[in-house]
Amino acid sequence: MITHERQSVLSSEISAAHSQEGLFLALRRVTHEFSLQHITLLSLNNPDEKLLNRMVVQSSIPEPYFAEFDRRRLLEKCALADIIIQSKLPFCWSIGDPLQSRPFPVDSAIEDLQRRYGLITSVAMTLHSLEGERFIMRFDGARPRLTQVELNEIGMITLHSFDMFEKIRRNERKATPSPLTVRELEVVRWTAQGKTSVEIGQILTLSDHTVNAYMTNAIKKLDCVNRTQLVAKALRLRLIA
Repeated sequence: MITHERQSVLSSEISAAHSQEGLFLALRRVTHEFSLQHITLLSLNNPDEKLLNRMVVQSSIPEPYFAEFDRRRLLEKCALADIIIQSKLPFCWSIGDPLQSRPFPVDSAIEDLQRRYGLITSVAMTLHSLEGERFIMRFDGARPRLTQVELNEIGMITLHSFDMFEKIRRNERKATPSPLTVRELEVVRWTAQGKTSVEIGQILTLSDHTVNAYMTNAIKKLDCVNRTQLVAKALRLRLIA
């Protein structure tokens, strides 16, 4: 399929999605058209996050990959997010390239894991929501590095896909009222970003006692036992991102 025709067809399928599941089905078609195998959307909204699995919004990569990645604490050895964030365009790399021609070194343990799961060549792009949240959309597969024409095309498709993701997410939030109040959501969202009660109080102009009260209410409403479980459940329920 020629570039213009392919982009038109894929954009139409993405625009027709009415749910996040439908959108990711359309994105699976994108991976196929570019001879790639996997699509992943990652949230970068907790700068202190140590586990990759907690950053995943949705992915077609098998769960055991993330389990092993986190069990071996490989996120501490991966500087990819910082590199990708510095570029406003799609960033492509391949562990199939000779060592001397790679744009950055890859930890040997990460490379070994990616080879076992066929994640040889990757394309990633940083995306920003209207609320200021940061995400990375990433495509992986076992093909050679993408051409510049392909990168331009997949960049346009990625931007369109994220616009649809944002639209669907806003509609879903409107359709399903949050069990938490606006203030409780704000407190949970800042907690997810690693802020303490004192820091959150300074940000929201509240006392740390009031912040803790909001946190306690949120913990009770979501039937959790502590802040860590609260943040994990809020992310899973997509109350925060």
